[in-house]
Amino acid sequence: MEGEAGGGGGGGSSARLLQQILSLQLVPRVGNETLCPNITALCSFPEMWYGVFLWALVSSLSFHVPAGLLALFTLRHHKYGRFMSVSILLMGIVGPITAGILTSAAIAGVYRAAGKEMISLEALTLGVGQTFCVVLVSFLRILATL
Repeated sequence: MEGEAGGGGGGGSSARLLQQILSLQLVPRVGNETLCPNITALCSFPEMWYGVFLWALVSSLSFHVPAGLLALFTLRHHKYGRFMSVSILLMGIVGPITAGILTSAAIAGVYRAAGKEMISLEALTLGVGQTFCVVLVSFLRILATL
């Protein structure tokens, strides 16, 4: 029962969930009245996980795509440096897909275990916060001191 409310009702419900998360307009979903008293909130684990993960992916790409393009532009004449832009773009995709899936699931699990519901603005804050932490660790070079 719980897994069906996470967008298993076909392409229309997942498109509405995607619109709800990315637009932050809190569009009510159809058919979720039994699980969640507030029909505009993200209540089930898959919805919360998807919301946080999607914002982590979008914010990571919005940071890594300009950095990759800048690296491509500045290192275009270097023999091996031009491939650095490819690695920057790959890290913008691979990072959120691997680590972002796990951390978003942990966040959604804590919310679900606590019985809390998540609004789309919270999903935005938590997803962008994940990207901010990755950027902060990258620029401070904390891992290089270990």
